[in-house]
Amino acid sequence: MTFSLRLAQAADIDDIGVLHYDSRIAAYRDFVPIAGLQALSPELLAAWWRERFTYESETHRLTVAVDDGRTVGFSYVGPEEEHTAGVGQLYAIHLDPAAQGRGFGRALMVDALATMRGNGWGSGVLWVLDGNAHARRFYERGGWRPDGREREELMGAAPTRQLRYARSWLGESARP
Repeated sequence: MTFSLRLAQAADIDDIGVLHYDSRIAAYRDFVPIAGLQALSPELLAAWWRERFTYESETHRLTVAVDDGRTVGFSYVGPEEEHTAGVGQLYAIHLDPAAQGRGFGRALMVDALATMRGNGWGSGVLWVLDGNAHARRFYERGGWRPDGREREELMGAAPTRQLRYARSWLGESARP
């Protein structure tokens, strides 16, 4: 596998919007109504990422995985949304559905953990859809565990149940 990870640039945002859309459809279509998933078009997702990229660039890191010149995945890391001291948050890892199983997700997770450590955060959290068994297994293989917190958010008009996962790396080596 020959690919690279790099910080996203403004020119990547349209590709990120398309990738995010495709990833959501592929990952969630079995448990979220398709109308809810299609409510946010690739263009709307790109606009959402463009806004975040503009206003959160000093506190958050948007990383892309590039394979043969094509964006195949991205991650987004920043301070925990409730601003808990010493805690980072992995807001997203999304992959092109055709790129799954090739190590891109793991590379993005390793990079995200290194970013959180580098920012001085001793632990991290993430939210994952309860019905997304594939993602839950992925995060659990990376050392993340449910911490008992849950929330419900809408995807389009469809309510989705989310579970919060947590991971601490205090006292362990730099490997995930």
